[in-house]
Amino acid sequence: MLVVGDVTRFPRSKKLASYLGLIPSEDSSGTRRRLGAISKQGNTLLRTLLVEAGQSAARCDPELRRAYQRLCRKKQHTGTGKVMVARKLALRLCWMLKQQQPYRPAHALSSPSHSVSAA
Repeated sequence: MLVVGDVTRFPRSKKLASYLGLIPSEDSSGTRRRLGAISKQGNTLLRTLLVEAGQSAARCDPELRRAYQRLCRKKQHTGTGKVMVARKLALRLCWMLKQQQPYRPAHALSSPSHSVSAA
C-alpha cells in the first residue's frame, strides 16, 4: 500500500498494472502495432514481489494455474506466464483495495466440499 498509495487514483485496474510496469511496451507506426517486453516502469521491488507471488499463486489457484500453463505451452517460455500471473494478481490487488475485501481465490468460492448456498 505504501508503493501504490491511494488506489482510487486509478480509474481502472489496468492503470495500476501500467503503473507497476506489468504491461507490454508498444512500438507502433501507422497500421503496424508491435508489442514488446514489459515496460518495467514503476517500483521494481513491488513488481518483483508480484512475480514471486505469482509463481506461488500459479501452483495453488486452479484458475491461475490453467492460464499459466496455457500461455507457457503457447509461448514455449515460462517468463511470459509468470508476468501474466503477476499482472492478474495486480488486478486482483486493485479490486481488493477498492472494495476493501480480503483475497479469496476462485476455488474457495466454489469448493465441492462447501455449499455455495451456505455462504
